[in-house]
Amino acid sequence: MKYDIIVIGSGPGGYIAAIRASQLGKKVAIIEKYATLGGTCTNVGCIPSKALLDSSHHYYDAVNHFDTHGIPIENPKVDFSKMVARKANIVETTTGGIKYLMDKNNVDVFEGLGSFVDATHVKIAKNDGSDQIIEGTNIIIATGSKPSTLPFISLDKERIITSTEALTLKEIPKHLIVIGGGVIGLEIGSIYKRLGAAVTVVEYAPKITPTMDADVSKELQKVLKKQGIKFATSHGVTSVERTGDEIVVKATDKKGREVEFTGDYCLVAVGRKPYTDGLGLENAGVKLNDRNQVKINAHLQTNISNIYAIGDVVEGAMLAHKAEEEGVVVAEYLAGEKPHIDYNLIPGVVYTWPEVAAVGKTEDELKSAGVDYKAGKFSMRALGRSRASGDIDGFVKVLADKTTDEILGVHIVGARAADLIMEAAVAMEYRASAEDLARICHGHPTYSEAIKEAAKAAWDGKPLNA
Repeated sequence: MKYDIIVIGSGPGGYIAAIRASQLGKKVAIIEKYATLGGTCTNVGCIPSKALLDSSHHYYDAVNHFDTHGIPIENPKVDFSKMVARKANIVETTTGGIKYLMDKNNVDVFEGLGSFVDATHVKIAKNDGSDQIIEGTNIIIATGSKPSTLPFISLDKERIITSTEALTLKEIPKHLIVIGGGVIGLEIGSIYKRLGAAVTVVEYAPKITPTMDADVSKELQKVLKKQGIKFATSHGVTSVERTGDEIVVKATDKKGREVEFTGDYCLVAVGRKPYTDGLGLENAGVKLNDRNQVKINAHLQTNISNIYAIGDVVEGAMLAHKAEEEGVVVAEYLAGEKPHIDYNLIPGVVYTWPEVAAVGKTEDELKSAGVDYKAGKFSMRALGRSRASGDIDGFVKVLADKTTDEILGVHIVGARAADLIMEAAVAMEYRASAEDLARICHGHPTYSEAIKEAAKAAWDGKPLNA
């Protein structure tokens, strides 16, 4: 059986690439080794974590905030099994939706482990033990990533766990120790803290969310600390040991002293690594770089001209929306179009509460590059909308070129930051100035007014409501 395009992996990058290629007239097949489509994001990542984040947020508000709204509720309780069942139903609906999209777009779906026979043939090892070989003029590798660990940590996936297991626990931990203060660790830590667990985050770097703007990291840590999460930054973990139901994590602080943390669960959230196991890349001659990522050029093309790679398996941020854009780019490129992708304008989001979102450069990056810039900052506390909802933590920061006023970066901590950041991304796509953004009429009262005010602060230093 021959196809114009074979996609290996059905995560956000893979299934979107398949849909776009089919829309452009290509005959497409997609191979997925698991029984459901959608990859990590849909099954054990983005979607289930957001479902639990939303559910836990409702409970947290019921305990801590409803009374101030005149809705007294005595002793609200968590039905954790029901919460997890809701999450599972959302995942099932979403994966079913992807299967529907494959049918709608005439994409042939093959279940099994896909591996290269050579540069144009892929073997599908099916779960029933049989094999099938299909041929593709072009092949897209979209096999994603798996959670990383540290070499001295033995993951038992029961109490020393990754994000995958953390989203399917049968109970709320008493004390969850999180190794890693990045996006995954903070989101899952937030879920269980809201539900009543003690949570301690151990981070090697001197700040949480190490790659984000320093002001953002500082504000987020302050807010999460106020919510009850404990932090041990500048701590290098040296061992993780389990005895029965007890986990002991040992670490060294910045002064070289040994510190111990004891809990009943330990989440290892130290990042993710490209997943290429069983792909048979050597059979096709596809090369990897020194980080085990598939090597690509500007067109996401590997060293083998008809094979492409997208998403977490290649260099760059491991984000579902980045994978989606790359999937579209490859599909359009193979159809003879001239797509583009600006990696500087791919937003990053942390779905804690308040949320965190950013696009463009951080202050440290601008300083390192020697860019002469100006910054404008506006507190969410000053907004009428924030006071009305009670979401007064956070700020918006706009960074702009000091000479041209072009917006170079926007960083938000606040309610609905994940949605607000797209205003900044659109502005930067069209190379808007801070003045441009400041002069756009924003609805009142809205959270988005903070963007207007921060842009004005960057432009002329004179926000109107501060």
